[in-house]
Amino acid sequence: MTTLTQTEQSSTTEDLQQEEHADHRMFGLATFLVADGMTFAGFFAAYLTYKAVNPLLPDAIYELELPLPTLNTILLLVSSATFHRAGKALNNNEAKLCQRWLLITASLGIAFLASQMVEYFTLPFGLTDNVYASTFYALTGFHGLHVTLGTIMILIVWWQSRSPNGRVTSKNTFPLEAAELYWHFVDGIWVILFIILYLL
Repeated sequence: MTTLTQTEQSSTTEDLQQEEHADHRMFGLATFLVADGMTFAGFFAAYLTYKAVNPLLPDAIYELELPLPTLNTILLLVSSATFHRAGKALNNNEAKLCQRWLLITASLGIAFLASQMVEYFTLPFGLTDNVYASTFYALTGFHGLHVTLGTIMILIVWWQSRSPNGRVTSKNTFPLEAAELYWHFVDGIWVILFIILYLL
């Protein structure tokens, strides 16, 4: 009759616990993102309402330049693609390649934030000039905060995916998948924001 060692018993216990308790972490994250999306929806509704109900005076109507916001849109869309490549590399057990794509993604996020700061310093209006200006800064600033948090998350995942002792591996992909879902959400919000603020 074979007896299990303490390590084998511990491993068996952990396997049973994982079978008994389903992993709902991704569902929890998705629920949070839905709630976060509702916050953005409130900002969008407020902006569109102010624009429709309280038309600006002729001297308060500003022509927003498109080059920087367009560049920012490209940066975020490309970053979604590079993040996806990082996930594929991790699933293929290519930790070094995954880290490389994660660094590229984080760099694109930092480039977005730098570009947004340049835009802030060149805008023809300030935070408290009028309701339009305040709403513009609130929307873009709130989104910028999300990009900042997302970039930090990417760098944490990059650090945890270092080989061979990283916590993020092809067997434990949740941290990367969670950060990727968050990043795609942030990118999607920017596309909506870009259309509403700069194109409408």
